[in-house]
Order: sequence, then C-alpha cells, then structure tokens
Amino acid sequence: MNAKSHLNHLLWLTIATIFISTSGALGKFIDMPTPVIIWWRSALAAVFLFIFCLYKGIHLKIENNKDRFMFFLGAVFMGAHWITYFYALKLSNVAIGMLSLLTFPVITALLEPFFSKAKLDPIHIVLGLMVLVGIYILAPEFDLESNQLQGVLFGVLSAICYALRILILKSQVAKYNSTMLMFYQVMIMAILLLPILYFMDSSNIKTQYPYIILLAVLTTAIGHTLFVNSLKYFKASTASIIGSTQPVFGIIIAYFFLNEIPTIHTFVGGGIILATVVIESIRSKSK
Repeated sequence: MNAKSHLNHLLWLTIATIFISTSGALGKFIDMPTPVIIWWRSALAAVFLFIFCLYKGIHLKIENNKDRFMFFLGAVFMGAHWITYFYALKLSNVAIGMLSLLTFPVITALLEPFFSKAKLDPIHIVLGLMVLVGIYILAPEFDLESNQLQGVLFGVLSAICYALRILILKSQVAKYNSTMLMFYQVMIMAILLLPILYFMDSSNIKTQYPYIILLAVLTTAIGHTLFVNSLKYFKASTASIIGSTQPVFGIIIAYFFLNEIPTIHTFVGGGIILATVVIESIRSKSK
C-alpha cells in the first residue's frame, strides 16, 4: 500500500470513527424512551443495509442452524448493549457514557478464555485493575441514587454485552460478509423490540425523525460499515487504537451541540481507561 493510498484509507477510518462518535450526542439528545430509539435505529438501519446488500449483490443466505442461532444470540447482546449504553448517556452525560463503554476491550480480553482455548494473560488482570481505577474516578460518589454512578454502571454493563457479542460471533460467523452480518443483527433487533411500540410512547417521532435517521444511517449503517471495511487495510489493533478516540470526538461533539463540559474526574478517569485500550492494542499488534 503506497503512501497516498494509506493516507486515503486512514482518512476513511477516521471519518468512520467520527460518524460512530455521533451516537453519544444523538443518544442523549433524542427525546424518546430508550427502547423506542433503539427500535427506530435498528429498523431504519435494516432497511438501508438491505437495499445496500441488494445493490452490491451481497448474498443473504445463512448456511446452517448453528449459525442462525449465533446470529440471533449476537443480536440479543447487541440490542442489550445499545439499550444499556443509551441509558448510560441519558442518566449521566456523553463523556461518562462513552468512556464507560470503552472498557469493553479489556473486558473482552478477560472473558475470552471462557470462550476459547486462550489462556488468561496476567497483564489483562493488571489492565482490568487499571480500568476499575478509571471507573472509580469517573464516579467518585458510590451512591446508587447518584445518576452519575448509575450512568457508569449502565456503561460498563453495555461494555460487557458488547464484549459477549464479539466473542459469540468471532469464530462461528467469520465466513460471512460484514454488511450482511450487520443487516441481520439490526433486523433481528427490530423484530425483537417491535412489541415495545405498543407499551411505550413513540409519538415524539414526528419531531425527532431527522435525528433518528442520522443515528440509523450515518452512525449505524455508514459508520459501522466503513469501520469494518477498514479492517481490510489495517491491523485490528491499529483500527482499535484509532477507534478508541471515539470518546474524544464524542466529547467535542457534545460540547458544541449539547454544551456539556467534562469535569476533571472525567478527564483523569477517562485517561486511565483510554490508556488501557492503547496498551492492549499495541500489545496485540506485536503478537
């Protein structure tokens, strides 16, 4: 890959990261119940990705029942990840929600031995402790009535769900096209969450639909597809390091559009969590 081509791919990876980073401000800003937001996000993204798959001639066939079950299970955990993440954003703020979610690479590394023959690396225990310190600084008030602590806990729960989704899908469905996989994920989520439209108020969609469309198309369909596509040109560790800048972009976007100003606790705790992601990414690159 020549220098110009490398710079071009790097630019698209950065654009993908910025697009995905909009989830924080949009999730906080959209004035509807969280499960309703996730349903609209999933349904609209499914339509967009289905049209894209037809346009590109991407096959949608799932080969066997085991893979169908893995698609379903992965979608359940992805749905849980999105819902808990948006609760984290609404309970606290964009910075805390996004930084809490950033614990997922270390959580993935700690859980991986339970899903494969990989042995637990002692350094992952150290990184896990660093993450705990970062979380403690993010939420210095350990009062369950505190919205800030609730936001951190929902963010970490979201990270656990996301890590489980990655581990479930990692080996079984690696043979499938990433866009096709994303289509099935959001389609299954939309079907599973359909009943909530009968129980929760979604009348605000009349005023919120421009932001919902941005969330579904820009953040979900385009952002995630560009990011996955970048893995063809970069090592996963390189993409992870650049992807870990999401909270930085998210905090900047939230500052300009929501007037949210992070506290010193957010900067220090977030910095420690960000450091664990960079350390793990660099370590995985050398393996």
